[in-house]
Amino acid sequence: MSLALAAAWPREADVGVRPVMVEADGSGGDLMMRFGLPSAPSLLDVAAAVGKPHPGSLLGAVSELPFGVRVVAAVPGRRPCTEAVRLLASEGGRGVLLGEEGVQGTVLLDVGRIGSEVEPLLRAAHQVVLVARGGAESLTHVSTYGLGAEAFAGRLTLAVVGPCPYPAEEIAGALGIERVVFLPWDAKGVAAMSRRRRGVLRTTGFRVPPLMTAVRLLARQLDGRGESQAEVQADGHIGRGLVPAMGDEGRPSWARR
Repeated sequence: MSLALAAAWPREADVGVRPVMVEADGSGGDLMMRFGLPSAPSLLDVAAAVGKPHPGSLLGAVSELPFGVRVVAAVPGRRPCTEAVRLLASEGGRGVLLGEEGVQGTVLLDVGRIGSEVEPLLRAAHQVVLVARGGAESLTHVSTYGLGAEAFAGRLTLAVVGPCPYPAEEIAGALGIERVVFLPWDAKGVAAMSRRRRGVLRTTGFRVPPLMTAVRLLARQLDGRGESQAEVQADGHIGRGLVPAMGDEGRPSWARR
């Protein structure tokens, strides 16, 4: 999901500066193993810079994936990654991620599973996207994460991936999440982002993977450049996507089953 967002991020954003995706996941190592990336630079280099008088730019730890997305990859191993994430979540770490005043660019954090160690990162983020499958069990678990509507008002989006029998209005109202988007289950699109050989990942034009079409719309919404509600509704399968919360009129249907 985070790689797709980075690939589909609006080109006109940040004066054309490409975003950087940071694998701030305590489990770590997925990108290094998937793409055969070297062990350095990595998330550990960013964490090591925290607290230094001049920590330098996040770009010093960036690797480029075969389809052109810039990432800061975590190393395999829970202990070093967990400690690195803890340092990034500190005030100094958040300063490294945000960069100096006037620096252009967007940082996309993939925090993996939500836990207490990443809560400071979520609080500092301009936008938070929570990803879940569309089944009853997965949606019920969303309510246990403690992402209160007040604390994240206006900046929390739930991205429901794959088939979902529940309408967006019901999900939004029951969970108290203002924005709910539906993303297709697109195995071919995911496979295109997992290949080690260099290639172009289509995000616009003809023959764009369904996932990239939907994520491109989400990226524009997150960046504040989204299409109007009428345009969203006019776009076929994406028309279900972005809706306001309608209020909780009782227990959701998945909780009654």
